[in-house]
Amino acid sequence: MPRIPLSIWHPFTQDALDPRPIFIERAEGVYLYTPEGRRILDAISSWWVNLHGHAHPLIAEAIAEQARKLEQVIFAGFTHGPAEELAARLRNVLPLSLEHIFFSDDGSTAVEVALKMAMQFWWNQGSHEKTKLVALEHAYHGDTAGAMSVGDDSSFVAAFDSLRFPVHRVPSAYCFRCPVGKTRATCDIDCVEPLEQLLEENEEEIAAVIVEPLLQAAGGMIVHPVEFLQRVRKLCTRHKVLLIADEVLTGFGRTGRMFACDRAGIVPDIMCLSKGITGGFLPLGATVCTEEIRDVFRSDDRMRTFFHGHSYTGSPLGCAAGIASLKIFESEPVFERIAAVERIHAERLPLLKDHPAVGDVRSIGTVAAIEMLMAGRRQGSCVHARCQGLVFFAFRRMAGVVPWPGTREGTAQSRRHQTWQAATRAGLVLRRHLFFPGEGILGVDSVVSRLQVGRDRRVATDCCHL
Repeated sequence: MPRIPLSIWHPFTQDALDPRPIFIERAEGVYLYTPEGRRILDAISSWWVNLHGHAHPLIAEAIAEQARKLEQVIFAGFTHGPAEELAARLRNVLPLSLEHIFFSDDGSTAVEVALKMAMQFWWNQGSHEKTKLVALEHAYHGDTAGAMSVGDDSSFVAAFDSLRFPVHRVPSAYCFRCPVGKTRATCDIDCVEPLEQLLEENEEEIAAVIVEPLLQAAGGMIVHPVEFLQRVRKLCTRHKVLLIADEVLTGFGRTGRMFACDRAGIVPDIMCLSKGITGGFLPLGATVCTEEIRDVFRSDDRMRTFFHGHSYTGSPLGCAAGIASLKIFESEPVFERIAAVERIHAERLPLLKDHPAVGDVRSIGTVAAIEMLMAGRRQGSCVHARCQGLVFFAFRRMAGVVPWPGTREGTAQSRRHQTWQAATRAGLVLRRHLFFPGEGILGVDSVVSRLQVGRDRRVATDCCHL
């Protein structure tokens, strides 16, 4: 008698509340397709990983070709062509002082590697007291234990507090909700002063500061002024503390440059990469560092070895996808497409700013964010139903998928229902479970390949975090 298939447990999903997962049969460009032929705009870039569109033939062919030659080999004591070539190609786009790469599996593991690398950097030099880490408010760095520890407190990690190690927490440059009560027009990046004081008083015990450079996406699509990152870099240098830049989400063009650190003109000591590194085809993580860091691990003493690894470290298939993705940056006008998206955001975001439920609009690179408020308040958490309606109104206006509605009659509940139906008919599906309680942030990240900006005024948007 055949057994009943295993029940799949989906991430970040409450089966008792959320709709059933949508079955996807295939994908192409910015669209997902169901077995019934329904076309759905991938409005979350399949979790911020897709860069060049689904099923891009160059990446698909590179993976298939590699699979016929070498699909996997242990990376401890062995190497292979795709890893060597990807390292060489990344060398051409990374800052010059980032000379060494350690491969892993995904974004969380890239962060775990960075944290352990920073700790052992000091340990190998005899500075055993430098064991503390500094992270920002609103931070998110992944869901493994170390990554959760440097991530900010939230209901998502409350059940795992006993697994998390303590870190120093300092303010983020959240300009709309300035942690020091200033406005951007009168601010001199005063929010960095708590970090400055912390480092002055505790530099002898602090190993590293970790940041999401310029954009904290999961924390609320918070866009930082470049001066904030520049000041953090200067403080870390002054106080002999390592700077870790988590570019897992921001890397590979999301902020308008290949890396967010490029936009600020700074170079971290350690950088974490994943998501877009393979163009969204396969999992792959990487942690890159300076020669200064790598050098302290070289020794006749075996105990100074970096004892870390994963079964699929340096996956030949993932590396082949990464090589192909970087070739697309060379052969297609990717950054011209990004610039086109930036112009569209600059034109259309101001149209939403005067909406009574909108508190702030902000953008960087392909990312645009709309922060929504309670009715009649300049600051506060969003009203769930009202904001859900505004999300679709805003998204439709930004993307030009369907016309902006001419009236606001009806209750919040009916508007939500109507806009959900309209958006679904238009092929735009945003998973309702992405509304996090207490937050009112809509973030839109536009796909940079096969961009449709023309007679029909459509912009294929590929990332939405609410």
